[in-house]
Amino acid sequence: MLGTLLGRNGYSHLHASTASEGLARLEEEEVDVILLDIMLPDRSGLELLPELKERAPYVPVVIITAYSSIESAIEAMRAGAFHYVPKPFKNAEVLHLVRRAMEQRQLLTENVRLRSRLAGRDELVGKTRRMQEIFGLLDRIAPARSNVLITGEPGTGKELIAKAIHRRSARANGPFLSLRAGGIAPELMDSTLFGHVKGAFPGAVTGQRGLVEVAGGGTLFLDEIGALSLDVQAKLLRALQDREVYRLGSGEPIRTDVRLIAACVSDLWNRVERGEFREDLYYRLNVITVELPPLRERVEDIPLLAQHFLRRYARENERRIEAFTPRAVDALCSYPWPGNVRELENAVERAVVLCRRDVIDLAELPEPVRKGLVRMAPTTILPSDGLDFRKAVEEYQRRLIREALKRTGGVQRRAARLLHMSPTTFNEKVHRLGLAGEGD
Repeated sequence: MLGTLLGRNGYSHLHASTASEGLARLEEEEVDVILLDIMLPDRSGLELLPELKERAPYVPVVIITAYSSIESAIEAMRAGAFHYVPKPFKNAEVLHLVRRAMEQRQLLTENVRLRSRLAGRDELVGKTRRMQEIFGLLDRIAPARSNVLITGEPGTGKELIAKAIHRRSARANGPFLSLRAGGIAPELMDSTLFGHVKGAFPGAVTGQRGLVEVAGGGTLFLDEIGALSLDVQAKLLRALQDREVYRLGSGEPIRTDVRLIAACVSDLWNRVERGEFREDLYYRLNVITVELPPLRERVEDIPLLAQHFLRRYARENERRIEAFTPRAVDALCSYPWPGNVRELENAVERAVVLCRRDVIDLAELPEPVRKGLVRMAPTTILPSDGLDFRKAVEEYQRRLIREALKRTGGVQRRAARLLHMSPTTFNEKVHRLGLAGEGD
């Protein structure tokens, strides 16, 4: 009856007959309001309420109760329920409470987003269409409970994206912990993630909580997740599914509520096919994927990022440096940046330290960046007897296209983006200049 009432008034709804079924649905779906009956077949709604508030702290819970248990409903409100509606209820009363609960949910969401802006959202810099799409995706996935997998080359800013997701989520007030799996010895990873009890292994003179437990109510960012052993992968999968961890040396489960954001450089599916990564954990992690492009594929963002880092390091070093010279900007935009954004940041910090004027010129940039400008610059000198202009231009176009294909691993779509061309135009030039076969 409630489903029919809500459906007729424009609300989509999910139905669960038991507490356990409701918790399972909450794991799978994002909801805005929960209508909770106190009398459930397997558990009391009052017992379930604290767990609901733990798992979905910003989702209003409306208690449904009989007149004979109004005292229980008041008790539930003290425990965090939004309001209660007595049975037999009036349809108008239910709809009124749902509308109010939805309004509260919207206000809480906006509050979280505002806090994220104040907490440093401007760290995300980029105007290219690809980056704007990623920033928009973050707004949609941050409020959800789903795990996230971030892929991209080293230095593309995977941890920065993970922090942005955390700041924009309902977990923003909880901890954000980061661990690079490849930097931990395999024999220590179990204890690092899940903790241990006193005497669990030689040298364990005290017990210790693991990161999955410590990050409860917040987010754990696990970089280089492909480096985990199969045994640790199995334990991580169980922790994500059951929301319980077992400290090393203990058989007692510990409840935890953590959102996992994982990151990897290469295609994780290749490791699955080689038997190096569990397929079930892969699907558990790969609910939402954010693929970060390398810096060489977002050339338009290089001046923005460089200026962003310039302001930061000029402020930190108490220097009055305001801009880059046009020559320096050209060099920054021409260099392929194999280390991506991290390498650009380091180059700008170095330039700020070395600069003795109010602008950064070519001389302050690292030598590889300066050479990058020379490598991409045209070297044709006009002979005294002239030259064939059309052939000279075509040869320069060939050099640019070959360089773009080299930087993008022969992928024409990416090479076209690097040269600010449409894929169709790029493909036509490849064939017209006799370069077919040098890309995909």
